[in-house]
Amino acid sequence: MTSILFVYAKGGPPLEYALPRVAAHAEVHVLALAPLPRATESVWRPGCASVTTAPPGEGLELVDLICSHARRVGAGAVLTLSEYAVVAVARASLRLGLRGAGERVAGARDKRLMRRIWRDAGVPVPGFTEVHGPEDITTAFETLRPPLLLKAAWSAGSTAHLTVWNEQEAEAAWKTGRSVMEASSAQGYAELHAADAGVSDFLLEEIVTGEAGDWFDGDGWGDYVSVEGIVAGGRYHPLCITGRMPTVAPFTERASLTPAALPVPLQRRIEELSRAAVDALGLDTCATHTEIKLGADGAMWLIETAARFGGVMTTRQVETVFGLDMIGMLVRELLGRDVAYPERMLTGGEGAAGSLVVLAVDAEGRPWSRLPAWDFEAVDWPSLVAPGSRVEPVREHSLAPGSPVPPYEEAGGANSMAALCFLTAESGPQLLADCGRIVAALPDALTSPHAGPGTSTARTGSCAPSADRSTPGSTA
Repeated sequence: MTSILFVYAKGGPPLEYALPRVAAHAEVHVLALAPLPRATESVWRPGCASVTTAPPGEGLELVDLICSHARRVGAGAVLTLSEYAVVAVARASLRLGLRGAGERVAGARDKRLMRRIWRDAGVPVPGFTEVHGPEDITTAFETLRPPLLLKAAWSAGSTAHLTVWNEQEAEAAWKTGRSVMEASSAQGYAELHAADAGVSDFLLEEIVTGEAGDWFDGDGWGDYVSVEGIVAGGRYHPLCITGRMPTVAPFTERASLTPAALPVPLQRRIEELSRAAVDALGLDTCATHTEIKLGADGAMWLIETAARFGGVMTTRQVETVFGLDMIGMLVRELLGRDVAYPERMLTGGEGAAGSLVVLAVDAEGRPWSRLPAWDFEAVDWPSLVAPGSRVEPVREHSLAPGSPVPPYEEAGGANSMAALCFLTAESGPQLLADCGRIVAALPDALTSPHAGPGTSTARTGSCAPSADRSTPGSTA
């Protein structure tokens, strides 16, 4: 069987889900640049031909490391599912003469370059100014309409995103953002190809107004979506759309939901904008995750495109609803094998699936009045979801039972998550309602009289309790 080098770093879909799908198509050799998830090792380890851990280094040193391991195992392809390793893996693949994201991969990683490319291509993006120093902040408020959103150019999971109304707030936010990025880097959530890139590189952009009610069938949906896809030899294949619940201020994701309750004609409009966005980036062979803001009267703006699959459980959601094993499809594409792509993006499916992030804020974004301990098994999940719905923990992205739920910090984004839950339901509206009830019930459901560490109230067929959990990961 052909060998593939799987470069593991923080972020991306859980290894217990992803690695078996890679191993179904190739002999997997893992190069781990971050601590591997031990809580789920019994699931992912049997699919590995070898596992090597190594400090990541940076820049050319990291590319050298990946290339040397790829040559040692005779890899026919190099794959990563982490945002932070995408650039390094693409550079290594180019040097090795293997399929990969290509020479222009940085345009799908550096938000400043991405927006310049899109602006020049004539696709809709919010007004923006790059921030390298205080003088750029002054320029931003002279040319853009506040409030503005400060973003770290290399961040993921809404980390170091802050809303500002004037120059003084922006200067303070810039300092906070750099501090947050430094803390994230210390935890392994940082760009690996250039270790200092995320600390000082920022932009300010206009906050465009979304209007979910003009797009969705029913209430409760967030005002943006993502298009999941694969670029194969420069040809873009959009696969499906994933919806959201409304974000937590400033723009932290709370839940990803598949499918999105959008009329088919509107899905086709979104499909075409995603095609224009991805085509402009000039990627070669990689996954794509393109986020699009939905405004009033059919307006749309591009938020970002990543040269990897969506984070959390997006790949599992798509497989559950649409029957597409996107990870397996990408592996086959990287290895030069035949892949059956839909002629057009899929707009229907069976049932619904979603990823719900546990954050210490209520439905309106207000902080919880108390911070209980996290314990999945202490919650009476069947009482919170509809008949036929199921809830299970994602151990790789959840705190250990008994750990205190962290307070939500706007600048920290997804780094404030306590846990991640995977849900399935009979329909998209039912899934959305299930998530809404769960958000409303927490934290009381964690501190109700019947609850207690190690006490499971799960009912067969309604939820799947966890025996072990590790630490949360970045949701991107």
